[in-house]
Amino acid sequence: MKKLWKNCHIATMQNGQYSSIEHAAMVTSGQHIHWIGTFDDVPADAYSETIDLNGAWVTPGLIDCHTHSVFGGNRSVEFEKRLQGVSYAEIAASGGGIASTVRATREASEQQLLASALKRVRCLLKDGVTTIEIKSGYGLDYANERKMLRVIRQIAETLPMTVRSTCLAAHALPPEYQDQSDAYIEHICNDMLPKLHQEGLVDAVDAFCEYLAFSPAQVERVFKTAQSLNLPIKLHAEQLSSLGGSSLAARYQALSADHLEFMTEEDVKAMAAAGTVAVLLPGAFYFLRETQYPPLQSLQQHGVRIALSSDLNPGTSPALSLRLMMNMGSTLFRLTPEQTLAAVTLHAAHALGLQDTHGSLEQGKVADFVAWDIEHPSEIVYWLGGDLPKRIIQHGNEISI
Repeated sequence: MKKLWKNCHIATMQNGQYSSIEHAAMVTSGQHIHWIGTFDDVPADAYSETIDLNGAWVTPGLIDCHTHSVFGGNRSVEFEKRLQGVSYAEIAASGGGIASTVRATREASEQQLLASALKRVRCLLKDGVTTIEIKSGYGLDYANERKMLRVIRQIAETLPMTVRSTCLAAHALPPEYQDQSDAYIEHICNDMLPKLHQEGLVDAVDAFCEYLAFSPAQVERVFKTAQSLNLPIKLHAEQLSSLGGSSLAARYQALSADHLEFMTEEDVKAMAAAGTVAVLLPGAFYFLRETQYPPLQSLQQHGVRIALSSDLNPGTSPALSLRLMMNMGSTLFRLTPEQTLAAVTLHAAHALGLQDTHGSLEQGKVADFVAWDIEHPSEIVYWLGGDLPKRIIQHGNEISI
């Protein structure tokens, strides 16, 4: 049955712009948008329900396209130590850093991981996020990567959200493979990825291309395996150094390359030609007190789509608000509120390969939207934190949190 949503203004975000409709209305049919336009042009039809949105501004549901939401424990004590002058190297040498998260994740049961992850993801849902990507990468062996990926699938079954699952087994070197990175990559390619894919647990494949993780040659082996399994790819690239990872990702038609502080002009051109989305992560930039900015001007000049995400993780971006990341995208990276909203809607949808169904409010797309009690869409970016009054609609049904 069709529902009529009236008395609102709509920022459709078509073509990455507000594309505003004043005095608007929308008709949904089941999970999809049937019609959208001005209230004066509403089709004469029988509606099962008419919902008054009380003058709200309606936007697409927000999309958090890069998170590590499933993990054991947290690293708040390390955060305190760093503020007291202890270096990351010293923390890692004492068993901290990512090794501590791997240890805690391995020790946690599926049920424990699910319970802790749901607390975090509910914060994002309450913020207006209706689609989220979640990576594995803290298990680093078949059993524990599988455990993480199973939890991600359970989150999708528990919460009213679209959840995409990304296998990030090539995140770091596990303790069992110390000084054997090639052997670990071989294990990922020959054993882990094929099995996990066969179980239906993987929507995409990611890797960390960095001097403290895996080389471009090793990452390319992972990409080739993903390609053989018809799985789309993503990449952590150029966060700490310039290794050409983003150009490598572009050569393999990656959905996105993420972080990108140290990318070059050639990397930008390669991504532009491939249509690979640049996912910027201001939370990690802020939390690590980085000073090397992503090349925003070059990305914009060459027409690369820019997405933003929370990068929710225990070590470098314990961010529970995508709206706060949007503000950081504007204040730190100088994106306009319109560009920032596009970065967490249409462009974020492209970063997940969901642009045909999500990310903008258009006839035929999924009816995921947020009705914000605000006077202009820029307020979504303007207000720092807090819980803006809103109504969240997922697949055509209003949800309560």
